[in-house]
Amino acid sequence: MIIVFYDGACGLCSKEIKYYQRIAPHGIFQWFNIADSLEELKDFKISEVNALKQLHVVDEDGILHIGLDAFIVIWSNLRYWKIAAFLVSLWPIRPTLSILYNKFATWRFANLYCEK
Repeated sequence: MIIVFYDGACGLCSKEIKYYQRIAPHGIFQWFNIADSLEELKDFKISEVNALKQLHVVDEDGILHIGLDAFIVIWSNLRYWKIAAFLVSLWPIRPTLSILYNKFATWRFANLYCEK
């Protein structure tokens, strides 16, 4: 099973994950909304702050993927998204999109959690 840790308190994140859940093959993913429970994070030594900042995925081999790499794991297991996973994995697309995702994730976290 692929384990996905997502921020269910984020409207954008929730919509995206709901879409993935709807199209995902049965029995491939285990989805954890960290806004509901943080217990599962402890098993993988993921801090709450880091989990809230970026998407985290643990693949079938127990390897942790963060940020864009987490999306690539998800997309690689979704019909029609496999092409996107392949394209995003290419140089120079991957490092460029990774930088952009990290900037967006930092902005999103700051606006959702730090400016209250």
